[in-house]
Amino acid sequence: MKTQRRFWILAVAVVMALTFSGAHSVNRAAVRDGDDSTSESKIINGFTAALVLMQEHYAGQVDPEKVTKASIQGMLHTLDPHSSYLDRKEWQAFQNEQRSRYSGIGSTIAQRNGKVYIMSPFDGTPSHKAGIRYGDLIVEINGESTDGWSSLQVSNKLLGQEGTPVTVKVARLGVDQPLEFKLTRGTVPLPSIASYFMVSKGIGYIDLQRGFNTTTAEEMARALRDLHEQGMMSLVLDLRGNRGGLVDQAWRVSNDFLYRGQRIVTMRGRPSVFQERDLSAFNTSPDDSPLVVLINRGTASAAEIVAGALQDHDRARLVGESSFGKGLVQSVYTLRDGSGLTLTAGKYYTPSGRLIQRDYSNRSFYDYYLQRGDKEALQHPEETHTDSGRPVHGGDGITPDVDAKIPAHDLELIRVWTEPLFAFSRVLVAGQIPGLPEFKISATADHNHRLGANEYQVGDKVLAAFKTFVRDHKELKGNEARVDKDAEFLKNRIRYEVVTAAYGQETALQVLLEGDAQMQKGLAELPKARALAEDTRRAWSAARSGTFRRN
Repeated sequence: MKTQRRFWILAVAVVMALTFSGAHSVNRAAVRDGDDSTSESKIINGFTAALVLMQEHYAGQVDPEKVTKASIQGMLHTLDPHSSYLDRKEWQAFQNEQRSRYSGIGSTIAQRNGKVYIMSPFDGTPSHKAGIRYGDLIVEINGESTDGWSSLQVSNKLLGQEGTPVTVKVARLGVDQPLEFKLTRGTVPLPSIASYFMVSKGIGYIDLQRGFNTTTAEEMARALRDLHEQGMMSLVLDLRGNRGGLVDQAWRVSNDFLYRGQRIVTMRGRPSVFQERDLSAFNTSPDDSPLVVLINRGTASAAEIVAGALQDHDRARLVGESSFGKGLVQSVYTLRDGSGLTLTAGKYYTPSGRLIQRDYSNRSFYDYYLQRGDKEALQHPEETHTDSGRPVHGGDGITPDVDAKIPAHDLELIRVWTEPLFAFSRVLVAGQIPGLPEFKISATADHNHRLGANEYQVGDKVLAAFKTFVRDHKELKGNEARVDKDAEFLKNRIRYEVVTAAYGQETALQVLLEGDAQMQKGLAELPKARALAEDTRRAWSAARSGTFRRN
């Protein structure tokens, strides 16, 4: 009991340190001298009494760390949805992500049919070097059975400090006994740009769906250089699902496409604690390739800065869905116990003056994140104009120039077929589907391979085998009667799984894009993007010659 009481005292100290820290810009003297209802002593006494009462009288088990974390989070969520507290483990993961790396065995995993499988080892990582493959079923970690575990539980066991050992046992189709791998955890690169490639002649694609981290701008410069060497004349930049990250990296990525002096973002906060800042382009010879940017509701924060700047300056055609609408500047603080805090310090505004942040007043934290509907997405309280005078709207994220939603039918197909597709593809690449030996993958993924248009094409013979597989494995709940109706989707997804096994998920993305409605709409917008690029090029050429001035 004494140990528990000591913990509660420490918990109170942590919460109060946060509540009255200088980082929060709270005047301690003003609090002490104010009304008793807001006095520091009353807050401490009330919080302590509640904790002790909970410990002594609650019917179930009390997890002290969870209670303390929830207390801090609850306090911060009264401010806004993006001020947040992260415990020591979460804070370390947050910092590692910003550094574009983490420590583990280096594989993506997924839960399928109630079990956890390897999907794709990253190139050059411990799991890749050891020979772990797509479809390997993780059955034990350090001698402990994974039966009934979620993918999160498996992930937590595989992650760990660099240099520490971990033993992973997998079941592989075609191998009688489980295979045991004794691995040493290592630093795994987690680049912002997962992949880039030529979609077709003259058209490049950059997958920037991960966050803006310390290496993002450097990765973008390298991708642009390599694509131009391959003959790129136009570019599709994919920001879908990009949650944001470091502002300076968003600034530098935008700078790749904008001319010197063009504003990229303005940040404003309380004058006493946050000095207003304007970040502008400094590039005298930016990349002037016709540009389409893909966005969706998962595009947030720093990714919205890039999208908004390119749209306001008529530099790109935006295609997809309205972005998330996270326009709050976060300052980060490391606390003495190794945990961390992200605290809102200001707001982002696009070059035309649009506020990116959507309204979060008079709604719960969960409604803000989970209950955004189409009706809300259509509300645009602010109107400004691009350089050419086109109207654009703010206060609700970034609205694309061309609306292109993922068809509800496609989402239904993913829900219905994901697990049967994986189960079949796992057997297919193991060479256990009669009559289809050409799909057998006998080695770990070759991440350096450039996918050919005719590789692993899935035809009617494979589809017929899939239909038989679904009929014979009713536990997968696949609908045999739908196979012919959904044939094109199924062929595309089977090829995706096979290419993942052969060359990794980054390469396999090329296959998914062939059936991606938003990507196809983006490609259709390239002629208009070309006209925008030409207009911008002419305007800035005139400006340099002194015959035209543009602000």
